[in-house]
Amino acid sequence: MSLGGGKAVIIADPQIKKNEAFLRSFGQFVDTLHGRYLTTADVGTNTDDLICINQETKHVVGLPLSQGGSGDTSIMTGLGVYMGMKACAQASWGSDSLEGKTIAMQGFGKVAYNTALLLLKENAHIVATDISSAAINKAEELGIRTVPTEEIYGVNCDIFSPNALGGVLNTETIELLNCEIIAGGANNQLLNEFISECLYKKSILYAPDYVINAGGIINASCEIGASYSSERSREKTEKIYDIMTDIINVANKEEITTSKAADTLAENRINSVKSVKRIYRGESQPTDR
Repeated sequence: MSLGGGKAVIIADPQIKKNEAFLRSFGQFVDTLHGRYLTTADVGTNTDDLICINQETKHVVGLPLSQGGSGDTSIMTGLGVYMGMKACAQASWGSDSLEGKTIAMQGFGKVAYNTALLLLKENAHIVATDISSAAINKAEELGIRTVPTEEIYGVNCDIFSPNALGGVLNTETIELLNCEIIAGGANNQLLNEFISECLYKKSILYAPDYVINAGGIINASCEIGASYSSERSREKTEKIYDIMTDIINVANKEEITTSKAADTLAENRINSVKSVKRIYRGESQPTDR
């Protein structure tokens, strides 16, 4: 994707501070950038919030289908995580089938839920945890076994899937793991790059988070410059399988971590377009919205 990856973070408690006026103020700020930054939903926000923001700026992606957007990004994010798991399975076990495999899911929010639906269709076994009782209820409604949050690291599984917040893989937690693959939707799963080296030495295959959780932004990007097509979005998201396979191949060839291999491929992509001189041709005036 020809997108820079910028992100906005609003420092506030969404349970207290978030309201229409607050969101519209953020939309006004986004609009001052005249298209150099596009915003969408993430942790703590949803499509209803985007509708509020959209009242102040057109530079919003991920709006509901009824509003001409691409809808809930978690569906494609979940698909991307699933495809990443299958690529890792192929590399580890010689088959990308996940039938009969056990996946321990740390966090059962929207992304994990959509990943779980695909895993269950393939007759995989899932063990899940979450700090939210509502999320636990959703998991149990699907027939998924749940455990207390502190027990998830020690679950005997084939794939450990972090799907909550970042920094969950550290020197203490990785010693508790009983898995061959780590693949999940959470951002910034590794506390630091040293953890990637530790996993490599333990022969645990790590799927870099920003590679396999890219389905959501791929989905949103399909709104840009063309009418949204769910088929095009799905086709692009399914290519995460091939990208993850390439990363594993580079890592094996160079005898480096998959994290380092992913960074190298990303840096090569960035460097390959550095010679292209881009002139920003955005709006000369703020929008009137």
